Amino acid sequence: MSNISSNTKNRLPFYLEYLNKIYSEGQVNVSSSGIASALNLGEVQVRKDIASVSSSGRPKVGYDVAKLIKDLEEFLGYGDLDDAVIFGAGKLGRALLDYPGFNDCGLNIVSAFDTDVSKQGISESGKIVSDISTFEEFNKKHQVKIGILCVPDEYAQEVCNLMIKNGIKAILTFSQAHLELPEDIIVKNENLAYSLALLSIELKSKHR
Repeated sequence: MSNISSNTKNRLPFYLEYLNKIYSEGQVNVSSSGIASALNLGEVQVRKDIASVSSSGRPKVGYDVAKLIKDLEEFLGYGDLDDAVIFGAGKLGRALLDYPGFNDCGLNIVSAFDTDVSKQGISESGKIVSDISTFEEFNKKHQVKIGILCVPDEYAQEVCNLMIKNGIKAILTFSQAHLELPEDIIVKNENLAYSLALLSIELKSKHR
């Protein structure tokens, strides 16, 4: 499973979302062609993706939806919640902090940190936003490994340095700043503007 491509890994949550939907509607089996059609993907691609994580398919029957859901959840780690913290409690950081859907994806946002006193306190979901100076002491106790970076670009490197110094091993960043990080740190960049631009381009190409 370590040889699974990043593109395949990125598609697996979409398969899982679709399977949960049809399972809730009472469907117990599904074909690769059915999945492909619903998600606008190639059937061969779907079969290869699913074969990399599950052996639940049967000729002329298709996939057992419940079994496939279980296999995907196990591979994606949805049964084991990983704790994460947010740095930057502005509009984006606060929205992520209070979003209830992360638990379904195996992620538990435990707290947020910010230098701005006006942003500190209790969020709408009851989670604490603390001064960033308290993170060192916080993580000595909690040993959180995942950090979500929502600070302005000019502070991104400084905050990353603080995160790494105090035990963060994986970073999801919404900053566009170039980050100098050790090779053993896992980093995923989320560029919302870039994603929306690509979506706009695809929309125009399909509806000319």
